[in-house]
Amino acid sequence: MVVGYGTQKKANLSGSVAMVDSKELENRPIQNVSSGLQGLMPGVAITGTNGAPGQDAGKIRVRGIGTLNEAGPYILVDGIETGTLSAVDPNDIESISVLKDAASAAIYGSKAANGVVLITTKRGKTGQTKISYSGYLSFQNATNMIERMGSYEYASLLNQALEAEGMSKRFNDTELQKFKDGNDPLYPDTDWYDLAYKTGVQHRHNVNINGGSENVKYMASLGYLNQTGILPNAGREQFNARTNLDMKINKRLSARMNLSFIKNDYSDASSAYYGGSSDQIIRQLNLIAPWIVARYDDGTWGTISDGSPIAWLDSGMKVNRDNYNFSGMAAVDYEIFDGLKLTLQGAYVNNLQNYNYFQKYIKYNENKESDPSQLDERFYKWDRTNYDALLNYNKNFGKHNIKGLLGWHTEKYNYKYQKAVRKKFPNNELTDMNAGDASTQSNEGYTAELAMISWFARINYDFAGKYLLEANIRADASSRFAEGHRWGYFPSFSGAWRISEEAFMESAKDSWLSGLKIRASWGQLGNQDALSGSNNDYYPALNTYNLDSKYAFGGSLNSGYYQRKYRLETISWEKASTWGVGVDFTLFNKLNGSLDYYNRKTTGIIMDVTVPKEFALDAYKDNVGSMRNSGIEINLSYNTKIGQVDFGIAGNFSYNKNEILDLGGGDPNKYLDATDGYSQRNKVGEAMNSYYIYRADGFFNSQEEADAYTAKYGNPFGKTFKAGDLRYVDTNKDGKLTADDREYCGSSDPKIIYGFNINAGWKGIDLSLMFNGAAGVKRLFDGYEVYGNFSGDAAHPATIWRDAWTPDNHDASMPRIFYDTNSASSSRSVQSDFWLQDTSYLRLKNLQLGYTLPKGWLNSVGVENIRIYYSVENLLTFDKMKINIDPESTSQRLSSYPLLRTHAFGVNVTF
Repeated sequence: MVVGYGTQKKANLSGSVAMVDSKELENRPIQNVSSGLQGLMPGVAITGTNGAPGQDAGKIRVRGIGTLNEAGPYILVDGIETGTLSAVDPNDIESISVLKDAASAAIYGSKAANGVVLITTKRGKTGQTKISYSGYLSFQNATNMIERMGSYEYASLLNQALEAEGMSKRFNDTELQKFKDGNDPLYPDTDWYDLAYKTGVQHRHNVNINGGSENVKYMASLGYLNQTGILPNAGREQFNARTNLDMKINKRLSARMNLSFIKNDYSDASSAYYGGSSDQIIRQLNLIAPWIVARYDDGTWGTISDGSPIAWLDSGMKVNRDNYNFSGMAAVDYEIFDGLKLTLQGAYVNNLQNYNYFQKYIKYNENKESDPSQLDERFYKWDRTNYDALLNYNKNFGKHNIKGLLGWHTEKYNYKYQKAVRKKFPNNELTDMNAGDASTQSNEGYTAELAMISWFARINYDFAGKYLLEANIRADASSRFAEGHRWGYFPSFSGAWRISEEAFMESAKDSWLSGLKIRASWGQLGNQDALSGSNNDYYPALNTYNLDSKYAFGGSLNSGYYQRKYRLETISWEKASTWGVGVDFTLFNKLNGSLDYYNRKTTGIIMDVTVPKEFALDAYKDNVGSMRNSGIEINLSYNTKIGQVDFGIAGNFSYNKNEILDLGGGDPNKYLDATDGYSQRNKVGEAMNSYYIYRADGFFNSQEEADAYTAKYGNPFGKTFKAGDLRYVDTNKDGKLTADDREYCGSSDPKIIYGFNINAGWKGIDLSLMFNGAAGVKRLFDGYEVYGNFSGDAAHPATIWRDAWTPDNHDASMPRIFYDTNSASSSRSVQSDFWLQDTSYLRLKNLQLGYTLPKGWLNSVGVENIRIYYSVENLLTFDKMKINIDPESTSQRLSSYPLLRTHAFGVNVTF
């Protein structure tokens, strides 16, 4: 198995490492590598994926969320830090290892607090040159779409809601009849989903050349992908190339080289209302009423106050992101003497992105037009240069086996960002920046430089392959911190006992217990990347300033700058201390399993510390927070042969408990607003991203009940309680309904993740089914937008409102129908657990059926192997959702791309 700066036999591992090989990802029409990994490894949760073309929105969390800041793992491809899984074609991957505990990850020190993902690409093999081709054609549609009411039904219920408020009906009987008949084009029943969404098409092709002699081995690959999204104007085109070369120069000297290039061109549909992405289009498609005319006979558009999503799509308006990624590595290995090897290597990664968004001017009709046109261009560039020197020692002394590693690492990171904007272009065809009105221009930009230097060492000892010990130490110095606080030291220790290798286990080993090993580990890791990502605070140890501020001197405005934050020289690493125990076993040489328990405490979490307003400066950052993650992991696999059928089944299960211990100041009731200040909080004693909302206890089944409730509690939400409204619980029983009655109702992060797969093969036919799921996860969706509401043109109720409360339907699943937000039942008025959904699910993630042609059919035409297959992603989902939403959706307003169901037909050919 691949581990930090080397490889290790699985039997000799004393840490916790999960691995996926290329077979788990091959031939699957996955959007990205992260979505392909869902459910494959215990302790590795991947959430937030969606169907946007090429966009890897998945969040990877190894053994929970370890910090309030950037919590993603350290990702390396062939030893080169990339920061993302999208920097490699899935067809080029040989294996993926995830270092989960401190013992296995400590060799990466301050980068490894949130786990390490090691991707190894395919390399050349000795033998005749082989050329292989793999490709597929796939078709994509959304997994779930909410069923919405038609015009007649919605109009009738809107009239009912208005009457209940003592207001006039909006539609008369004649108009209602026209909606019902469906013959008048001015009274349509517009299916906005059908007008906008289409079947996406994706095809991927990869050619791989592999071969070599004993002295030179090579692998080269070329890849191409083209995808059209399920919305017009959205798509992706990717070109990628990779070459890996291994050379044995003489008996003691060898060299390696890796080169990789990926060009990704992304486009996304955009709107003329808060443009720059497809979010507003998707949101408006959910909201806009079906009685709005999509397009009149004269070519003008029907609109709501924000505009028309179909007009935006028809205009061809889109956001373009062109991304170029290059990486290269060269290494020399020299065997000084038997057992001692020196490695010198250097790596360079360069990433460029050009962003271009032209917001077009649209005249929808004679009464409605969009904002003026606008061009937004951005340029992002980052590069990283690494140098490493490694000294490896490997020697056996009888039954004593010793391996040692001494290393030095240095890296430099540069980042540059620029943005320019102009508005009011003369037309939608002149889109160069100079064509815009100069008086409307704005620009911004900045650069950043970071550097790190490290020393590290590892020693492994085993006696007769039975008693295994490992120790690691790493020292990192980062330019992020002030002198005197730059160095962090990160040790780890682990040990294992292969009990099955003992003499007293010989009879059991010969009969049923093929292998048994127990493991234990402790270690401490650091995190400096808490200051990366959206935080974007590169130098917390320095005073920071706002530039280009205006001051009045001499009767005119002059540019200047002012101090924005205090510096804190003592700020340093976040530290995660982890201990764990585990057991690995094999029964009857067929059933393999492992069981792990871990406990990780993160201290010194970097947080904003507020200062009194009298100081007139922003909050500063300090190491004041702490949290704990603990949990268990189970992994099982079984392989056998039943007659002529090869059969295998594997599964994994993970449970994680997350608890915030301190938010600075030690106040057990202290909290920080998380995603939504009205519903989610990070509170001491609870998990991150917890929902704190009101409890609902059914409906008022009569006006007398509502009046009695009002007499006791008043109108705390500014709404008059009526029959059919939600009834809220006075949880602290103080006789009042206040914010203090909000309770913990769960978290948006899953407590349990799991996956299992089944595969079988018979006479060239192969079948595999891959499942994944999550449990103990909640999501509060915006009831106003997701369920729909009864407020007019910018509202489109879901059919779930057919089961609304009425005097004759006390067992309803929804409260009474009400106008706009004129009810305490509205989620815009009161966020309660009524609108909170249990988004636990089980999904058939992938089904694949393939057939490999008999070799006898192929020998005469010079082909070694042909396999054809059908593969489908996200085929079935089982959940307890009240409404037809994909349980993995993380958008509170459903304004992001839905997850996609993908049917693919492919072929693999080897010559």
